[in-house]
Amino acid sequence: MESNRRNFLRHSFASATGLAAATILPTELFGYGSYNTDRMEEIILQPQDRPAPKDSIRFAVIGINHTHIYGMVDALTKGGGQFVSVYSRETELLPDFSKRFPNAKIAKSEAEILEDTSIQLIASAAVPVDRAPLGIRVMLAGKDYMTDKPGILTFDQFKEVKKVQKKTNRIYSIVYSERLSNPASVKAGELVLSGAIGKVVQTLGIGPHRISPKSRPDWFWEPEKAGGILCDIGSHQCDQFLFYTQSKQAEVSYSQIGNFNNPKYPNYCDFGDMSVRSPHATGYIRIDWFTPDGLDMWGDGRMFILGTEGYIEMRKYIDIAGRKGGNHLFLVNQKETKYFDCSQVHMPYGEQLVSDVVNRTQTAMSQEHCFLATELALTAQKRAFKLNV
Repeated sequence: MESNRRNFLRHSFASATGLAAATILPTELFGYGSYNTDRMEEIILQPQDRPAPKDSIRFAVIGINHTHIYGMVDALTKGGGQFVSVYSRETELLPDFSKRFPNAKIAKSEAEILEDTSIQLIASAAVPVDRAPLGIRVMLAGKDYMTDKPGILTFDQFKEVKKVQKKTNRIYSIVYSERLSNPASVKAGELVLSGAIGKVVQTLGIGPHRISPKSRPDWFWEPEKAGGILCDIGSHQCDQFLFYTQSKQAEVSYSQIGNFNNPKYPNYCDFGDMSVRSPHATGYIRIDWFTPDGLDMWGDGRMFILGTEGYIEMRKYIDIAGRKGGNHLFLVNQKETKYFDCSQVHMPYGEQLVSDVVNRTQTAMSQEHCFLATELALTAQKRAFKLNV
């Protein structure tokens, strides 16, 4: 017993001596203090004077079932579009919409808009299952099409949309708004294309959403009408993976979905994740409907872009670390660490799409990219392992 006591005291003394000695060594030896947050350069990007859009078009809206249509119309009008008319099968949705856009004529039918030869583009946020069939009718009427995501719900729809798009050479543009309508995402694209983080090898995107059940229409809970979680909000992340990695071909490595918290709707899934890859990059995607009510935002969307020479983090809609507002971007590379407030960054999608309609170009988004992002989302949804919850 006495021997054990002596051993204990000897080891305790040695440990204490070692700790005391460690306190006199330079902290840099252990990496402590090697990073000082005061070194981070903070940049508040200022709005730039921009000329008025060079091109203009006349456009109409068919289908206003999702509020995304408000942002879509704003993007087009700011980009040079003239909003001519709107048709909604659900007339009860029109009063609020018309208050926001009082100059748009309320059409009596879809045909009235499709047959108006002065209209060059039609935008839609109809019930998701109706978006692709409408887009086919739009293209066959000789007009270009801008649709909310998900713009295509099944592979049968996908096959027909691609066939008609190729035949008519019209634009079928799906609004992946988490990139196209987010200033931080636009700035991240500029940094990536400038080589700020070297060659991009991986993206990690998370897209949490608040479900707010009382605000949701009946079709929201039905995958055959809304598309399912990976087809729907997962398409945002597929788009971003392709764009930031500059991938022209890609495939789904795995996908899985589950209904953890909505037993009232057994066919609905409130969680999904998936992995994608191209010949030179990988991506991980996690999406869910679990944003808690304690967060002062519908979702804490993040995107991490890993490059060979650095990385980018975006806190798109809120920074729970304390900075106000959204559109926060952090850049770390071999030379510096920077924070960018991207709130005033110009979002070019609307103006680019208007220009594409006029000039028959593909500056807003290539048709191949648009379709590939949707194909990845459709594949992930179709192949997803359903978690037993």
